[in-house]
Amino acid sequence: MLKTYESKLQNIKDEIQKIGVDVIEALELSLKALKNNDIEALKNIEITEKKLLIKSNEIDNIIVTTLALYSPEAKDLRRLVSFLKITNELVRTGSNVKDFGKKFKKSFSEDLNTGTILEYAIPLLKSALLSLQTSISIIDETNPKHIEEKYHRVIVEESKTDDLYLMIEKNILKLISKNLDLSKEYFDILSALRRLEKVADRAVSIANLLQFAQVGGDIVQS
Repeated sequence: MLKTYESKLQNIKDEIQKIGVDVIEALELSLKALKNNDIEALKNIEITEKKLLIKSNEIDNIIVTTLALYSPEAKDLRRLVSFLKITNELVRTGSNVKDFGKKFKKSFSEDLNTGTILEYAIPLLKSALLSLQTSISIIDETNPKHIEEKYHRVIVEESKTDDLYLMIEKNILKLISKNLDLSKEYFDILSALRRLEKVADRAVSIANLLQFAQVGGDIVQS
């Protein structure tokens, strides 16, 4: 029974990682599009909230079944409860990535100051990507020290996204004051970039849940 339970637990972790990889790949595609100034390529982001929800519900069903069949002890119960919460966080993260691509592609045009936008959007996207990559990598960690180090790395990247968003917001507001006719487009760009900031917020939540799953403590509300 122990082997069967461990197999179930590994399967849950593998399936969560698959969702994480799907979202990470969508962010990587977005970053490549911005770096190459090929904004049309954002249409190739295939991730959708509907697909993620289907995968998430499948994982949640496995978790609930595992809870019912094996009555896990405290540490494993903690893990499974954390995994239930993580699937929801990943769905929200994927939705933010999809919304970013859709909104940014729709609003971005040569009428805007594209240089200023990309100057901040690219590092913002990099930090959001790194925060999620680092967060997902915690799922395979068992060393409490390494988990703590990665958790703090996620916090650092999330802080960077906050700072970068504030900087681009300030600069875009200046651009709007000089060209009010384009205010809607600029505000829509800000709305798109706000989704990247939210990706980093979700990465912190996932990292916190994975830290809780492995070493216990308190779950920090985001």
